[in-house]
This record gives sequence, structure tokens and C-alpha cells, in this order.
Amino acid sequence: MNLIRRFEYWGDKHHPQWLDIFRVLLGVFLFFKGVQFLNNMGVMINLMSHKMSFGSFILVLIGHYIVSAHILGGLLIVLGVLTRFACLIQIPILIGAIVFINSGQELLHPFSELLLAIVTLILLFYFLIVGNGPWSFSRVVESANKK
Repeated sequence: MNLIRRFEYWGDKHHPQWLDIFRVLLGVFLFFKGVQFLNNMGVMINLMSHKMSFGSFILVLIGHYIVSAHILGGLLIVLGVLTRFACLIQIPILIGAIVFINSGQELLHPFSELLLAIVTLILLFYFLIVGNGPWSFSRVVESANKK
């Protein structure tokens, strides 16, 4: 437990303010991807059924996990509340997208989905380490409680 607290303390002290803009943009992007996946749930489940050999019930559960994790996680990341948790629930989705879904695409195409998924995964790992940042709702609440 002491190691986790030191890890959080280090992340809190080494987080520049300007990187919170990327945190908010990442959260907005994930939120809109979740809404996009919700609008195209049938297409997403059909695409997963060709890549994975699970039953239809498991595929529907995975699809709902992806949608809810993107929408809820994106909202939490934008607000700066439970950012590390929100990043942690997003990481398996992005790893799955890189390994299963985007494995046949070229990396260096302009606006490649694979490149976008890799950049998103890197940002999720970064914010998993450094946390909320100074421009977050949880920091506002902390500073209000100290006064």
C-alpha cells in the first residue's frame, strides 16, 4: 500500500497544467467514441463475431462493456474524477482494438485507426500514472476542503 501512495504522490507532483488539456480532449474523444459505438452496436458486435469465437451473449456483454466504459470513463476523465480508474477500465478495450480489430491495417496511413488507437493507449497509460492534474474537479474539492 505504501508503494501505491508513493506512486500517486509522484504522479501528483510531476503533472504540468497544460497536459490537462490533453486529458480533457482524451475524455471527450472516448465519450464520443462510446456514443458512436452505442449507435452502431450491431455493426460492432458483428465485427467482433468475425474476430472472436465467443457466443452471442458474451459478445453482447463485451459490447455493452465497451460502450459503458467509453461513455462513463470519458466523462470521468473530462471531469478529472477517478481518472486512474477510468484509464484502467479503458486500457483492455484499447489493447483489444489494437490486437484484434486493427491488426490488418497499415500503421502509416494518414489518420489510421491503428495509429489513433496506439496514441490513445499511450495517453491512457500516461494519465494512469500521473492522475488527474491541477485542473480537475477533484482538486477543486480538495482545495475547498482544506479551507
